Amino acid sequence: MKIAIGSDHAGFRYKELLKAALGALGHELADFGTHSLEPIDYPLVVRPVAEAVAAGRFERGIVLGGSGNGEAMAANRVRGVRCSLCWNVESARLARLHNDANVLSLGERLIPEPELLPIVATWITTAFEGGRHARRIALIDGP
Repeated sequence: MKIAIGSDHAGFRYKELLKAALGALGHELADFGTHSLEPIDYPLVVRPVAEAVAAGRFERGIVLGGSGNGEAMAANRVRGVRCSLCWNVESARLARLHNDANVLSLGERLIPEPELLPIVATWITTAFEGGRHARRIALIDGP
């Protein structure tokens, strides 16, 4: 799967862990930054990730920050993006199953490291259920 990934400084460490783990599983990743722990304004990284997913250049996107809240808000400003802030496996499963989330937001300060990969693996492998949920997605996306 082609995945765009980006973080601010507060999500940098988890971003690097995900790049290694997902790359080892055969996923193709593009790192939109940041590339250090130097403070950065998260919209500068998140918006390009969201735009790349919305344009169809990537199947999915992952954005990370301290809490993931601002990153999710910034990503969801891009038309065609359905970014879900997930904090456990069940929230990740439902984000895909019911909401067809194409961008995942994660908070490094709020997710224990042992839970990171199971959350992301669940989000990547869960298919959209469709059915009544497709109607709701159409209502979210609007005319």
